[in-house]
Amino acid sequence: MADAVEKPRGAKAALPEPRAEDEGSVLTGDDAILPKGQIDPVYEKKAMVLNRAIQDIGMGWYQWQLFVVVGFGWASDNLWPIVTSLIFTPITNEFGPGRPPLLTLSQNIGLLAGALFWGFGCDVFGRKWAFNLTLGITAVFGMAAAGAPSFAAIGVFAALWSFGVGGNLPVDSAIFLEFLPASHQFLLTVLSVSWAVAQVVATLVAWPLLGNLSCQEDRACARAENMGWRYFMIAMGGLTIVMFLIRFVLFTIHESPKYLMGKGRDGDAVRVIHEVARRNGKSSSLAVEDLKACEPAGYVHEADVSSAVKRRLEHVRAERVRALFRTPKLALSTGLIMTVWAFIGLGYPLYNAFLPYIQATRGADFGDGSTYLTYRNSLIIAVLGVPGALLGGWLVELPHFGRKGTLSVSTVLTGVFLYASTTAVDSASLLGWNCAFSFCSNVMYAVLYSFTPELFPTPQRGTGNALSAACNRVFGIMAPIIAMFADLETSAPVYTSGALFIAAGLLVLGLPFESRGKAAL
Repeated sequence: MADAVEKPRGAKAALPEPRAEDEGSVLTGDDAILPKGQIDPVYEKKAMVLNRAIQDIGMGWYQWQLFVVVGFGWASDNLWPIVTSLIFTPITNEFGPGRPPLLTLSQNIGLLAGALFWGFGCDVFGRKWAFNLTLGITAVFGMAAAGAPSFAAIGVFAALWSFGVGGNLPVDSAIFLEFLPASHQFLLTVLSVSWAVAQVVATLVAWPLLGNLSCQEDRACARAENMGWRYFMIAMGGLTIVMFLIRFVLFTIHESPKYLMGKGRDGDAVRVIHEVARRNGKSSSLAVEDLKACEPAGYVHEADVSSAVKRRLEHVRAERVRALFRTPKLALSTGLIMTVWAFIGLGYPLYNAFLPYIQATRGADFGDGSTYLTYRNSLIIAVLGVPGALLGGWLVELPHFGRKGTLSVSTVLTGVFLYASTTAVDSASLLGWNCAFSFCSNVMYAVLYSFTPELFPTPQRGTGNALSAACNRVFGIMAPIIAMFADLETSAPVYTSGALFIAAGLLVLGLPFESRGKAAL
């Protein structure tokens, strides 16, 4: 598509007239998630024009393809922490480390580094390369871990594959949201079904491999009789390589139009809109003049006058973070969502990362704590998470409930069911409570993963996602440290985890913005 001839600065181009039938199109600041005045006014006006253009194109072939390949990132985000959880006991039995939770600590350090690097980086260098590299790095180091000769080595590999995993949420959520028409933003919640399916796949593969080719619980063993976890790593690494190849070879990802526009590259943003329209079998009337008309007379984007080096340094400044606290409401929103991520970041791994251990030890008390039954129960728990993610996609669109109501209720119920699990009198009741926990936590994560990026404007979306994920990972690092010094044979970690979930659910009610029925900027 040839570039439209640019009009002089400040010239007014005719914008498409708003149409009442354009459900979800962004016409005024009041129709956006972030009300008028919360972000840069020029960017805000241009974002509305782009939102209207994307809404006019509608949900088509490009977005559905993107739904699938972004789902790979969502799957990886849950798959690999689950992998660490599932191999925890076999690795402990084989290597006999003095402090086994150091494996989970290594993973969480890698997740934190990945969230910060890819999250901030995708706002500076773009989403495109990060979108592909995160899966590639994860696959390579995940498969390499199968040959680890020691506990220290597997810890290093866990940190390295987690560095790739840590970038999936900040990058993938930004890409998908920025190509979605406002009327279909609920699909960001539905996308979390990939997160739940990944847990099912991991536990389904682990059941025969770890259940039959591993030592029984709490028994030291040699490598030859404990090969299950190594085969499991090869299987999960191979699956991730397949996902990477589909992304890299079979799908062409375009840079986000809003990201390009935020960098002053209006012509490139318009080109991407037209290419998406073409791939959807439609056309767009958007022209560069429509974006330039949003600029006041004499307006010059900073990217037009900065050298490449200076421009990079400018973007790394704390200004990118300060923009997320620009107004009192925006500061409250950013602060609360970061706190919610922090509480969940400690609560979830404190319980879930050691779930196979809890299932095994409690099951042993009840007389049925074999390795085979432990992984069978993990599979049952994982399966219950799939309908939870689908239910979340429906609940977030309900009037008077929306994202905030769904996230708050599901998070509180997650904590309640954790408390209830301490009342189990046999392995069947323990399994039942854990299934309820899995169901509610998958609703919670489905909404949290979609609601969070909606609360940030595109120029700072990666940064906002990175800050939220960093809070989650920093507190996640505390979980294995607590496990090293706490008595896991008591219910203390469960009580602590449940209290954190309930507190996080109540904090959600204080968020000042609701994104149901509104377009992200």
